[in-house]
Formats: sequence, C-alpha cells, structure tokens
Amino acid sequence: MYKTTLIIIPAKNEVQTVGDVVAEIKSRYPVTVLVIDDASTDDTATVACAAGAKVLSLPFSLGAWGAIQTGLRYALKHGYHIAITMDADGQHETNSIPQLVAPLRAKQCEVVIGAYPQRGSLLRKIAWSLFRKLSGIALEDLTSGLRAYHRVAITLLASNSATLLDYQDLGVLLLLHKAGLRIQEVPTLMYPRKNGHSRIFNTWWAVGKYMLQTGILCLAHQKSSG
Repeated sequence: MYKTTLIIIPAKNEVQTVGDVVAEIKSRYPVTVLVIDDASTDDTATVACAAGAKVLSLPFSLGAWGAIQTGLRYALKHGYHIAITMDADGQHETNSIPQLVAPLRAKQCEVVIGAYPQRGSLLRKIAWSLFRKLSGIALEDLTSGLRAYHRVAITLLASNSATLLDYQDLGVLLLLHKAGLRIQEVPTLMYPRKNGHSRIFNTWWAVGKYMLQTGILCLAHQKSSG
C-alpha cells in the first residue's frame, strides 16, 4: 500500500520541527516523504534530508499552495496513487495516516480530509461559518492541511487550472467540488503548533483580508457553476 503513497510536506524555515515530523513518519510507515523546501533561509532542507526525506528545494518562495502543487506534480510524474499533505510544524497526528488512506483504497471518495474542528478559534469559526454558506460545501473543517488525494484528484490539482490558487484550503475544495469529486472527512487529532503561528487566523486584520479574498472566490465559483 505505502509503496504508491507519497507524503508531501511543504516547509519554509521549519528547521526546529521538520526533522522530528519526518523521522516519526519514517519510523512508522515504509513510505516516501517528500519535503518541499519553499526557499527557506535556514537549514530546513538539510535537517529534512538527514531525517530520511527526499527534498525538493525551490529557488524562490511559491507559498504554501505553490509548494504543495510542486509535490503533487512530483507524485503525478512518479506514478504515486495517493498523496497525503501534512504540515511541517508538528500539528498533524502521524497515526492518522491509515485512516486517511482507507476510504481512498475502498473507493468511497477521491479526497479525504483529516478534520479537527475543535481547534477552531472564534476567528476561525466565524470564517468557516461564512464560507460554508457562500460555497455550499458542508464540511466541518475547511482549513485542515491534513489531506489525502487519490490519483484523479492529484491530476486535477497538478494541472494549470489549479496553479493560481492562493489559499490552498478552500480554493482547493471549491475546485474539487466543481469537478464532482467526492470529499470525505475523518476525525483526527491535531496538536498546538510547536513553532510559529497561523498565517491566517492570528489577527482580525489577517482574518478580514482572508475572508474578503476567499469570499470573492466563493462568489466567483457560484457564478461559474450557475
């Protein structure tokens, strides 16, 4: 099973945590771990490689989604059937990997999301509620970065039509939803970040900007689907 599964970890200046994340995955599963080094200015790439990951270092920063799409294109090119995205900051539960893979192998869906809505702050819950109404996507955890994609979803998300997505969480879900792909959530645990903070939900200003941009994206999706 794991020979055709790729773990994709986007990482930018995650030297303090990425090694532990990679090492824990490698100690549990005979799986390939690919770290996309998003033009880090620290030793993220060196530490990830020493822990057992394959590393692709980008010459300039593409952001979270650009790094993930780079990994998905690698998965497509090298014949992986399943790609799992995980964060480099230690939030995601390594034990959840079999739960993510099982629905894909059973052909119940094409996308699985590791959901932990309990982590949502007031800011995050306000954003989630708004986007459920705007998008028509009835998922509990809209911003989880812990996701598993079957090859058909990998192919779509590796395409040029997905290149300009900014916030990879809801933008990706809208694209998948529009394509008619089935999305399933499985409950999982998530831990507090070991380093840094959320790039979106840390201030009201950041949330406001995110909600405006993603709200426009939702409305554009509704118009194109109408």
